Amino acid sequence: MPTGLTKDAGWQIGVSRTLPHPAPIVWDFISSSEGLALWLGPGAVLTPERGAPYRTAAGVTGEVRGYRPADRIRVTHGTTTVQVALAPTADGARTMLRFHQEHLASAEEREQQRAHWQRILDQAAAVLDRQ
Repeated sequence: MPTGLTKDAGWQIGVSRTLPHPAPIVWDFISSSEGLALWLGPGAVLTPERGAPYRTAAGVTGEVRGYRPADRIRVTHGTTTVQVALAPTADGARTMLRFHQEHLASAEEREQQRAHWQRILDQAAAVLDRQ
């Protein structure tokens, strides 16, 4: 089976980076309106309960599949599922921020989304570094 292709979730991609910020600071940003606009799309407002719908300004719709404060958010995004998760380092000074997307259509979409999530991580890191 090719890299990134799974039996259950189709094509998927995961991208992560450890940021030099404690988890509460990363969570506050990633779950804020500015953070949601960055990774989910402008206009996205999430209600932190399973099944709650959302819509971005670009017209992408989805619903909340999981929302664990200070840990992870999982949503459908069009025909895919996106999860953002945090993992603090043992000393609590740094946090791994991870984006995972599954049910992608093809190997080509997987590569496009890898580049997309790497750009999102770059932008999130830049915003957090300025705070």
